[in-house]
Amino acid sequence: MKRAYGATIATAAAVALAAGMTSPASAAKQSPDALPAAAQAAGLKSAEQTTHRITLITGDRVTADSKGRVTAFERAEGRERIPVLTKRVGGHTLAIPADAQRLIAAGKLDQRLFDITELSKKDNRRAQQKGLKLIVGYKGAAAGAKADVRAAGDTTVRRTLKSLNADAITTPKRDATDLWSALIAEKGDATASGVSRVWLDGVRKASLDKSVKQIGADKAWAAGFDGKGVKVAVLDTGVDATHADLKDQVVGEKNFTKAADAKDRYGHGTHVASIAAGTGAKSGGKFKGVAPGAKLLNGKVLDDTGYGDDSGIIAGMEWAAEQGADIVNLSLGGGDTPGVDPLEAEVNKLSADKGILFAIAAGNDGEPGSVGSPGSADAALTVGAVDDNDKLADFSSQGPRVGDGAIKPDVTAPGVDITAAAADGSVIDQEVGQEPEGYLTISGTSMATPHVAGAAALLKQQHPEWKYAELKGALTASTKGGKYTPFQQGSGRIAVDKAIKQSVIAEPVSLSFETQQWPHTDDKPATKKVTYKNLGKEDVTLDLTVTGTNPKGAPAPAGFFKLGAKTVKVPAGGTAAVDLTIDTKLGGTVDGAYSAYVVASGGGQSVRTAAAVEREVESYELTLKHVGRDGQAPKYYDSDLEGVSGLATDKSYNPFDASGTVKIRVPKGGYLLNTGMYADPRDFTKGADWIAQPKLSVTKDTTVTLDARKGKPVDITVPSADAKSFFASPDYTVDTARGSYSFGWWLDSYTDFRTSHLGPQVTDGSLHQQWDGHWTKGDDAEYDTVLGGKVKQVATGYTKHFKASELATVKVGMGASAKGKKGTISALGYLPGSSGGSSISVPQPLPGTRTVYLSTADDVKWSMDFEQQAGVDPDGWPILDAAYSLGAAQKFAPGKSYEKTFNTAVFGPRVGGEFGVSRRGNEISGSLPLFADGKTHVGSSLYSSVKTTLHKGDTKIGENEDPLAGGATFKVPAAEAEYKLSTSVKRSVKVASASTRIDASWTFRSKKADNAKLPVSTARFAAAVDLSSRAKAGETQSVPVTVQGAAAGANLKSLAAYVSYDYGQTWKKATVSGGKIKVKNPAAGKGVSFHAKITDKKGNKSTLSIYNAFYGK
Repeated sequence: MKRAYGATIATAAAVALAAGMTSPASAAKQSPDALPAAAQAAGLKSAEQTTHRITLITGDRVTADSKGRVTAFERAEGRERIPVLTKRVGGHTLAIPADAQRLIAAGKLDQRLFDITELSKKDNRRAQQKGLKLIVGYKGAAAGAKADVRAAGDTTVRRTLKSLNADAITTPKRDATDLWSALIAEKGDATASGVSRVWLDGVRKASLDKSVKQIGADKAWAAGFDGKGVKVAVLDTGVDATHADLKDQVVGEKNFTKAADAKDRYGHGTHVASIAAGTGAKSGGKFKGVAPGAKLLNGKVLDDTGYGDDSGIIAGMEWAAEQGADIVNLSLGGGDTPGVDPLEAEVNKLSADKGILFAIAAGNDGEPGSVGSPGSADAALTVGAVDDNDKLADFSSQGPRVGDGAIKPDVTAPGVDITAAAADGSVIDQEVGQEPEGYLTISGTSMATPHVAGAAALLKQQHPEWKYAELKGALTASTKGGKYTPFQQGSGRIAVDKAIKQSVIAEPVSLSFETQQWPHTDDKPATKKVTYKNLGKEDVTLDLTVTGTNPKGAPAPAGFFKLGAKTVKVPAGGTAAVDLTIDTKLGGTVDGAYSAYVVASGGGQSVRTAAAVEREVESYELTLKHVGRDGQAPKYYDSDLEGVSGLATDKSYNPFDASGTVKIRVPKGGYLLNTGMYADPRDFTKGADWIAQPKLSVTKDTTVTLDARKGKPVDITVPSADAKSFFASPDYTVDTARGSYSFGWWLDSYTDFRTSHLGPQVTDGSLHQQWDGHWTKGDDAEYDTVLGGKVKQVATGYTKHFKASELATVKVGMGASAKGKKGTISALGYLPGSSGGSSISVPQPLPGTRTVYLSTADDVKWSMDFEQQAGVDPDGWPILDAAYSLGAAQKFAPGKSYEKTFNTAVFGPRVGGEFGVSRRGNEISGSLPLFADGKTHVGSSLYSSVKTTLHKGDTKIGENEDPLAGGATFKVPAAEAEYKLSTSVKRSVKVASASTRIDASWTFRSKKADNAKLPVSTARFAAAVDLSSRAKAGETQSVPVTVQGAAAGANLKSLAAYVSYDYGQTWKKATVSGGKIKVKNPAAGKGVSFHAKITDKKGNKSTLSIYNAFYGK
């Protein structure tokens, strides 16, 4: 993207902000966490951003709101004709360009790269702030592919991940399109030659006196095992090796973050390390870790805020292996996906190749199916959390594993209120506080995991020859069972005192049977073997039992789980296998996940093995046949199937097969089916087809034929031969009991775009369809149209030729009192019941005017947003220094003309409605915009300095540098008292030369209240000025003065107004008559300032000073 200014397309969520007047949509398009470099250089500041900018791997750019919904979209240069399919499902918004569809379906491209909700989360925005961070896997040596990737703009290789044959790269956002070209084949059919897969370099976050005894570590110590000779790598936020409990414990360290060194400034890693191997020296041994004799490797893979990227964690794993680690503790994680992500792949590889045991936290999400990655790796010993009574912690993530339903976690360990070493002065230390001195008490599966890592170290000392499989096997076999299922606790809570006596383990450590398909009347028994491995020197005879549980928590029917033998003799150094057979036919009418524990006891030990099987709910085969316009299977298509009712609820499928016919097995229920087809993914004008079946009921084996030949064209035009289509956005939304599902397209025009509806009509009013169109006419005019509403079916073709008499004409004045600015106006339409559509923002020089023609049919309402731009930042994003909103969306009448003006003087505070000062309990705070423009449009403006102060009588309560609309909050006593709130804000003449400084104060009485608006007021001066906020020098004008807030109307006791021509050094009182004052316009190039004093009838007082309110010309 090398153009200086790009036209931007805004979408629905942006206007939801504007309509509520909390912040204009255009203001949301500022950078995510800081001002652009140019604004910083100018010494400007702004309030916290409410929307965020995201550059996709394709180079296309998206603006998203705080909930991850798209508010604006801009295509990268050269990608103008590539269609983008959009959907919002399950609270996540995805925007997937057509040339990425097949790669995602094939598992070659990480879908998270297009998950706008995920990418807009604070941790991901922070990680990607200085460029796109990716992991690129290669096939073999792939010298050419590596060279092409590294030559894409200013791409840099941050680290080479040898075990994955991959590079972790960073590419400047401006070079994203070049990188995309190096990664994929021309039309998105495949990755480029030599490239195997592309992942987002995602972000992971950091997820003892009683607990050590709870798992039996004290008995292991008594037996002579304290971890001596074992290395435990703690890959975390670093370790404070100066703590008495960890002094001399750390034998190696390396920093894999951008922090200055490997020291722990966050506090998580130190706590974890001391649980695993702390000596307890500071507490006289009271808070000794599980394996105090072990040595620690400190791999700092999470930074000083507790976050780290995938590639840094992988590099830490490789380093730990090189340093000879026996055990690796990973008390970290992120969301899991059905595929194998790079962290999972690394855990599995290093476990197999090096024999390292990885103890990994399950996560703290607490819900079924929420076990995070990399704890979801096959080889991982995944750890949930219990309290000191072995009650499952409510935060402990549960299985089954995403994608295949396998058993996770593997075990549990104490993780509630764990006291361990504090990193002095760290973030957690300051948040939690030390008690006793030198220690913190916190909870999480992060705390449970090092209990397991320490326990593994004790076993490793006892059995130096054991690798990860034996260690994992012994720890899972020797657990203490609880009342929970395998998906909640794995095999149970670890008991290392039993593990050190364990000579027999089970392989595998758990049994996950294949799903048994419905119907179950003809189910055949299925069998898996539990192989018992005797690592000891004496034969062991085991007595076997199995206890099963059905999906409702009741005992499984007799015979559902059946062992092949009641006893088994396992020879010393050998193995013996026992069959576990499931007979799902015996489940009766209860379908779902059945689980069981096989317990083998004998020789003074017991072996616990978890098992589970999914007894499929009523399900059928759904066949989707895709037929292109030529009657053949389309090469490029995308079908999305979403379950919305019955057994199908929350199921989601995105099937693809090159033959055009896909067969999937789905639960009985109601679905939405949405399909897009295109002849060429890089040029929608060669034909694009949209087929929708918003109501699909699957109650038997079903075939749906999606035939593009049945589609009809969409033809929407405006009454100007000179108008050029700029953007088209059709979409539909279905409201369900589980929420709303939306599907749509982003196109440049409706050229050769066809649509068709399949299936029965939707008669319950839950289907909404919308057709957005935008055209530009010359440099300073545009047409914006919205059509649609509630419908019974998605339209099969659509035609509308707008007449001039059907449109409203809005002449928009776009002001600017600073030089060298460009600006945009965006109009966004709302149909009844919708959250808005799309709009376009085409920059033009300021000050200036733009004519906007708006559609008026279908009861549409429109909002408008203005932005003032000061150039572009290095990544090509516009630098915004002022933005204003029309406010609540309003109707415009057909054939009528209107005028709207933004960003002109006199700027000043706005009070009333949701804007003002409030008290909540013992806090006083403000939501009071100080730079509302001359037409009282609320917005934001970059400012250079601000000071807000609160006094109680003569005593200063507090002072801060936050504006009243940007976080200024003061804690106050409960009792009633008189307060004076004052604020002063300045903005640079590089932003605006008019109204450059505003001082205001409010004096009122207040006492503790739940949520009370405080009696503040302000004055509005409505001077007549041009678009540059100037008025003809020497002329006299009558300036309306309006009081807003507590003193408005009949509540006003007194109003005094003053004028100054020397920037407030001297003030001259002006007579207020008929709500106006006489003002002589200042000399050319000079400013006039206003001052007001207001008192309401209850004695509350307000003052206001606006410096250089406007200028003469």
